[in-house]
Amino acid sequence: MKWMQIIVTLLLFILLIIPLGKYMYLVVTNKKCFGDKFFDKIDNLIYKVSGIDRNEEMGWKKYVLSLLAVNITMILIGYIIFRTQSFHIFNPSKVEGMEASLSFNTIISFMTNTNLQHYAGETGLSYFSQVMVIGFMMFTSGATGISVAIAFMEGIIGKKKTMTSFYVTLVRVTTRVLIPLAIIVGLFLVSQGVPETFKGPETVTTIEGKVQEISRGPVAAIESIKHIGTNGGGFFGANSSHPFENPTPITNVIEMLAMMIIPGSLICTFGLMLKNKKQGFAIFAAMSIIFLIGLIICFNAESAGNPALANIGLNQAMGNMEGKELRFGIEGSTLFTTVTTAFTTGSVNNMHDSLTPLGGLVPLMNMMLNVVFGGAGVGFMNMVMYVILTVFLCGLMVGRTPEFLSKKIEAKEVKLIALAIIIHPLLILMFSALAVSIPAGTSAIANSGFHGLSEIVYEFTSSAANNGSGFEGLIDNTMFWNTTTGLVMFYGRYLSMIILLAVSGSLASKNAVNVSIGTLRTDNLTFTITLVFIVLIIGALTFLPTLALGPISEHLTLWY
Repeated sequence: MKWMQIIVTLLLFILLIIPLGKYMYLVVTNKKCFGDKFFDKIDNLIYKVSGIDRNEEMGWKKYVLSLLAVNITMILIGYIIFRTQSFHIFNPSKVEGMEASLSFNTIISFMTNTNLQHYAGETGLSYFSQVMVIGFMMFTSGATGISVAIAFMEGIIGKKKTMTSFYVTLVRVTTRVLIPLAIIVGLFLVSQGVPETFKGPETVTTIEGKVQEISRGPVAAIESIKHIGTNGGGFFGANSSHPFENPTPITNVIEMLAMMIIPGSLICTFGLMLKNKKQGFAIFAAMSIIFLIGLIICFNAESAGNPALANIGLNQAMGNMEGKELRFGIEGSTLFTTVTTAFTTGSVNNMHDSLTPLGGLVPLMNMMLNVVFGGAGVGFMNMVMYVILTVFLCGLMVGRTPEFLSKKIEAKEVKLIALAIIIHPLLILMFSALAVSIPAGTSAIANSGFHGLSEIVYEFTSSAANNGSGFEGLIDNTMFWNTTTGLVMFYGRYLSMIILLAVSGSLASKNAVNVSIGTLRTDNLTFTITLVFIVLIIGALTFLPTLALGPISEHLTLWY
C-alpha cells in the first residue's frame, strides 16, 4: 500500500504524456490542431508587433544568435527591475532594491530555467518583480528549452538543412502549450486553497494570543508555471513545502504531474516527428529505468529512518521524517524529491539537506547525469547525446562506421559530443574544488565533515544542471556564492545548448545513408539496456570519487 500513491502518479503521467505529445507535435510542426482560429489571431498579432517572419527558416548558427539575443535582452531588463524594486507599483511590503550580486544571481537563475533562490520570495521581491520578471521568465525560459529541443530534433532527423525560426517556435509553444496548461493548473490550485491576490501581508492573532504576519500574493499563477515550465522557483522561501504553495496531498500529486508532463511529452513528440514511435519509446524506457532505480533507492533509504535518531530513543517507525511534511509522508516526499531532480525542476516539498545520505545521493546523481527526462527540452537533448555516443562505441566494437537515424556519426560529431559531456562535470568539480579551498567558500558550510562537502557539491550540481534545488544548510547569499553559481548556471545552460545545436546542424547537412543488415538498430530493448549502462558507467567514472567523499562516506559512518 505504501507504493500505491507512487504507482498511481506514474500511471497518470504515462496516460497524460501521450495526448499532450501528439498535441505538441501538431503545434511545433505547424499542423492543424485544436484552437487554431483563436490562437492564430494572438500569434499573428505578436508576429506583426515584433516583426517576426513566420515563414523564416534558420541555420543553427543564426538560431543560436537569435536565442542569445533574446535571452540577454531579458537578462538586462530583469536586472534593472530587481535593482529598482523600491520604486515599484504592487509593492505593499515596501521591498527594497535587491543587492547587486544577488540581482545578478537571480536574473541568471530564472533566465536559465534554474530558479536557484538565494533569497526568500515573500520578503525579497515585490509583487511586480514576481509577476513581470519571475513569472515572465518562467514562461520564456521554459519555451526557450522546448524550442531548442524542437530545433535539435529537426536537425538530427535531417529532412531539411535549416530549422524553424526560433521566434516562431517560441511564440507558438508559449501561447498554445505553456499558457493554457498554466491556466488549468493555476485554477485547480486556487480551488485547493492556494492564494492569488495582490493584497499585502495579513496580520492575525494566533490561538496563543500572539500577533503573526502572514505573507500572501499572486502565488497560484507563479506556482503553476513554476512546475509546467520545469522552473522550480517558489513564491515562498519554503517552496512547495509551504502550505500556501502546496496545501494538500492532491496538490502534491498535481504539481508532480505538472513538472513531468512536458519533458515526457517531448519524447512522444520526437517519435511522431521521426515517424518511428519505437525510437521514442527506446529513449523513454532508458530514462524510466534510471528514474526507477533512483526512486527505489531514495524511498528505501528514507523508509529505513535515521539510526542516529533511533539511538537516542526517537521512534523511526515512520522512517526519516526530519524536514518532511506529515501531509505528504515518506511516499509523497521521496517521489517529489526524485521527480524534481530527475526532471530538473528544483521545486521541493521537503528539505533535501535533511535526507539520509543515500536518500540525498539520489537527487545528486539525477542532476549529475542530467538525462533522466531532464527539464523542458534540455534533458531530451542530453539523452540523445548519450545515444549518439552509444552508437559510436558500438560501431567501434563491430568495426563499422556508426550511424544514427540514417546519418553517419563521424569525428566532428564525436568531438562535439565529448566536449558537451565534459562541460557538465567540469563546471561542477572545478567550482566545488574552488569553494573548498578558500575561506569565502568554506565559511558558508553549516555542517562539517562529509555532509558539508555534499552541501557544496549539491549547490554547484544543481546550478550546472539548471535545477535550482539546494541543501539549504549552505549560507549562500554572499558575493562568492552569488557570483560563482551565477556563472555555473549561465555556462551550464548555454554552452551545452550551443554545442548540441552544432551537432544537430552538422547532422542536418549530411546525406542519408541506406539502412543495411549491418546497421545498428537503436529502437529495441538491447540498445536501451546498452544506453542505460553507458550513461551509468560514464556518470560513475566522472562523479564516483566525489560521491565517495560525500554521501557514501556519510552513510558508512552513520550505519557502520
